[in-house]
Amino acid sequence: MHLPCFGSCHTGLGLPPRHMDSVVQILEALESTNGSFSGPVPALARALGGCGTPGCRAVLGDPPHVPPAPAPTLSHEQWLLFTQLLHHDAAAPERGAVLAPDGSTVALGPLLAGIEVGLRRAAGWPLPTVEPPVDALYAVTITEALATSFLLARDGDGNRATLGPGGCWDDVDDPQNYTLLGPPSPIPDAVANGAMDGVLLGAQLAQAPIPLADLLRGYYGTGNGTEKGRPPSSYRRRDFGVLTGPEKLEEEVVAMMSVLRVLPPTQELLEDVGPEEVVAIARRAAQDFMEVYVECPAIVPRCMWGARPYRGTPKLLTLPLGSVYIHHTFEPSAPCRTFPACAAAMRAMQRFHQDTRGWDDIGYSFVVGSDGYLYQGRGWHWVGAHTKGYNSKGYGVGYVGDFSAILPDPDTIALVRDGLLPCAVKTGRLHQNYTLRGHRQMGHTDCPGNSLFHEIETWRGFKVSTEFGGVTQLGCLVWSGVAGRVGGGETDGGFFSPSQ
Repeated sequence: MHLPCFGSCHTGLGLPPRHMDSVVQILEALESTNGSFSGPVPALARALGGCGTPGCRAVLGDPPHVPPAPAPTLSHEQWLLFTQLLHHDAAAPERGAVLAPDGSTVALGPLLAGIEVGLRRAAGWPLPTVEPPVDALYAVTITEALATSFLLARDGDGNRATLGPGGCWDDVDDPQNYTLLGPPSPIPDAVANGAMDGVLLGAQLAQAPIPLADLLRGYYGTGNGTEKGRPPSSYRRRDFGVLTGPEKLEEEVVAMMSVLRVLPPTQELLEDVGPEEVVAIARRAAQDFMEVYVECPAIVPRCMWGARPYRGTPKLLTLPLGSVYIHHTFEPSAPCRTFPACAAAMRAMQRFHQDTRGWDDIGYSFVVGSDGYLYQGRGWHWVGAHTKGYNSKGYGVGYVGDFSAILPDPDTIALVRDGLLPCAVKTGRLHQNYTLRGHRQMGHTDCPGNSLFHEIETWRGFKVSTEFGGVTQLGCLVWSGVAGRVGGGETDGGFFSPSQ
């Protein structure tokens, strides 16, 4: 898969995969040997450029010297990968990103900077004194980047991005090249993820320090003892929101701007910014960050789950829409609980919809995994093929699994009820007074299953409708129903049959 490069693409021929597993292996080697670098691993990361911004250096101090070979157990390729990932590039901060097992992409710089703050606090090591005082954990992870991004946008033409975008890897099994999906900002999604993880893991280490390889393996891997196997990293938005309210984030952005005002490399950014404007910029930065990365759920883009191209030209929706239609897939019948499983389910559904049903694409607007993530189907802007006769009027949201007799996990229910729907309203994609229905209310089907249907009856916006009655269900959108000519494209592009 080849994507156009906005901001950066990089190659890693001969290097280990740019995956968190590779980072864990490197950290394990660094922690288990006596190399030429005697300091903690995060300090080595800082020596390699992982904390190369003026504010981060002011908080953590000047970086130590880079050793020629820090650990004899590291291969040349591992050392080269580590140095590439930590090399600071202000124009392309996503260069230091790796793919995590949950499918998210994480920048190492802010992650390891937050970890260093946590380790220093646990050990009682002093941090450089900064005036005015700042919370070092936020300063080195997110608030300097937020302040810089929104100050730069202030001086622009109004079109400069302040947050995002996301991106995609060339190969999720052997990730080497990461491509942004739009014009870059100082805080692409990878940096936001790394920053939130740096805050969370730094706070954890300050209370109970453990070896970093074990820390990252437990946080990003699946062997963490959780009941459903979800790694803690898949809860980062929820956990960051619990730890950090918008008021705290705003307060720390204000403090960081005061620091940047006196640092020679950044003085110019603030030379004509008065105290009231500082507060206004900080409030906007904090609110926007919390909306995008805490209140709204993460959505896995099509290129990350391996989508085929849309066949033909998509029809555009006219936003905001007024309705949401809830489905379950029925087949696959088991909830998907990992990124690989959910990505495979998406590919299987799209393949069936296109090859067997003859539709232009996967029918749903969004699909809900039990791995903590939503998956982009036709997305916010393309007319879907999910609810015959109503596809241009609402979004079709499908839960992976058969929920006739059981419910999705509570977190998976909340992903739509408390995440996707309020976010869609706040971002202008869904009317504030939207109506929500189960698929069975719009056609002859039992979809989305009795258990899930009774659950959504309690949701905001649910509209009682008895126009259609349920019948024996053989599948929701995936395995049955005639919504278009097989091989001949979509008619209305909808799903309407006794078996859906």
